Amino acid sequence: MTHLTLLNLAAVVVVLAAVFGYLNYRLLRLPQTIGLVVIAFFASLGAILLDRLIPGLGFAQAVETALQLADFDDALLKGMLGFLLFAGALHVDMGTLVTRKWAILSMATVGVLISTAVVGVLVYVASSLLGLAIPLLYCLVFGALISPTDPVAVMGILKTIHVPPALEA
Repeated sequence: MTHLTLLNLAAVVVVLAAVFGYLNYRLLRLPQTIGLVVIAFFASLGAILLDRLIPGLGFAQAVETALQLADFDDALLKGMLGFLLFAGALHVDMGTLVTRKWAILSMATVGVLISTAVVGVLVYVASSLLGLAIPLLYCLVFGALISPTDPVAVMGILKTIHVPPALEA
């Protein structure tokens, strides 16, 4: 593999998502977003285990080379993320969103700030207990990165569990 283009990467991701989605539908029957994450996690563990058991295959080196050749800035940020956010935004009821703007604004700011602080402090304490000297500021930055939820995944889960429209907004 000498060149991993955006089209090739998109094709691999779509095929894996389709296969993992089918496996989730047939075997796990979890909500789609959760099922895909669970199956992808176990597929990753399987790939690592395969490389450890049979190192002569060079599986890890092939994956590493493919990841280095892929331009993730173009593929994810400029390509796939735009489509995902656009698809999620199509399903937003603007009327309900406007009527609940103050509740949404407070949860989106205060909730994320609280989550950032809690995650940052927990990571700081956990790293200290493990003997790692990670500065608190770095831990808070990590908390800020993972605290906002994925709106597309949340919308998918809310649609499958049928919550009231006001809560969905």
